[in-house]
Amino acid sequence: MFDPDVRIATARLTLRAFGPEDAPRIRSIVKSGVRFLPPGAPAKASGVEQWLRQGVHELRRSGQGIHLAMADGEGLIVGAISLFKTSWSTGTTEVGYGVHPLYRGRGFATEAVRGLAKWAFGTVGLRRIDLTANLDNHASLSVARKAGFTWEGVIREAVLDDDGTHDLVVFGLLRTDSPAPGATLPKADLLTERLRLRPQEPRDAPYLAATGADPLTQEHTGVPHGYTEEQARAYIAHTERQRIRGIGVAWTAEETDTGRYAVNLDLRDLDWHNRTAEVGYMTAPWARGNGYAAEAVLAVARWLFERHGFARLQLRAATANTASQRVAEKAGFVREGVARSSLAGEDLVVYSLIPSDLA
Repeated sequence: MFDPDVRIATARLTLRAFGPEDAPRIRSIVKSGVRFLPPGAPAKASGVEQWLRQGVHELRRSGQGIHLAMADGEGLIVGAISLFKTSWSTGTTEVGYGVHPLYRGRGFATEAVRGLAKWAFGTVGLRRIDLTANLDNHASLSVARKAGFTWEGVIREAVLDDDGTHDLVVFGLLRTDSPAPGATLPKADLLTERLRLRPQEPRDAPYLAATGADPLTQEHTGVPHGYTEEQARAYIAHTERQRIRGIGVAWTAEETDTGRYAVNLDLRDLDWHNRTAEVGYMTAPWARGNGYAAEAVLAVARWLFERHGFARLQLRAATANTASQRVAEKAGFVREGVARSSLAGEDLVVYSLIPSDLA
């Protein structure tokens, strides 16, 4: 059974049981209509006292979990966090949480998950904690990653909400795992002589779709035929998930003077042990012939080497794509050879760049 009087202190929060003294705050939350309280919380203020006396404690009394309030340094409830589906025989449980909308974006969820996990492993003696999040809920995916959880897989169409089905990401944290979060590359703005490289945004979708559907792009890349704005939006969401997982990151390069979309560029296949990555890019049809792709690639390479200690950046281009090969050469990459049948049966020229190439 879980301790009814548990209090877990983190840097900025206290995780504690809900009590009768919380009635004014919970009534205010319920009346406001914001949703972050644990499942079973009352929909009307008239049910708050009963919930604080009985309902919120039923999970703990069943032995299957516990609901705790997240209180800030002034004692104000800013969120809630729970353990549930606890199996004492196997030493496993699952964590869920919610933060008041006015207090989101401050790292409270990550801090609470870390603190509760430490307590569950060290004091309670559990050995594994599960965490699930909708694939399109980037905020929750980021919390899991920052709290040190491992992305273990995706259950397709596992959740049915009012807006339709959602894929569900399954994360796991073991007692023996390192408490440090997995490595990721941050979102970053990079400036060159003529370009601003910024994180991708949904507003880029029309330009990305036009670039992807362009005949020259279609001829030399694996972009699907008839590339649409919907596919472009899905790609933008996908690259953010790749960043959260620590295996990629993407930028939009736009002209500094005009703000016009010019290049889509991404890093992929990040290997944090060997500090290697691959770069890919697509230049908008209206921006070709200006050297923008080489300028953007070089800026990203310097950032990757100088700020994040990477040792090698790879670039591959179709043997028939002489324009892309010129980009590699202008950016200082060294041709290493040809990888046969690498992309839908097509041979690719392999280039590499290492820090000493830029010295």
